[in-house]
Amino acid sequence: MSNAELFKEREGSFEVDPETVHHFSDGLYAKQMQIPKGYVAGQHKHHYSHLSILAKGRVIVRTDDSEVEYTAPTCIVIKAEIYHTIEALEDSAWFCVHATDAIDETDTDKIDEVLISRKE
Repeated sequence: MSNAELFKEREGSFEVDPETVHHFSDGLYAKQMQIPKGYVAGQHKHHYSHLSILAKGRVIVRTDDSEVEYTAPTCIVIKAEIYHTIEALEDSAWFCVHATDAIDETDTDKIDEVLISRKE
């Protein structure tokens, strides 16, 4: 099953509050999320490569070209312009860490506009 098919199959099946917390430091932004077991974080891509940290749990990161299972604790490179989903196999704590020097922004809505594209 392709990444897009998996997302379409599960889209709207249940709503989840990922308890998002935003962290800022000089030139860095980290988005912290709690991803419950069975939830798939929607298909999206980032305009810049960045690191993601799986602090707790177990997930599968899917792209149209790969499917890799990760167990915490681990650090994962998310490459720019690659659509991906994150499926939680266990309740998981996930951090996306982005350099913000290039965009000089601390408004989280604006950061998402600059960093993320969702697949229609």
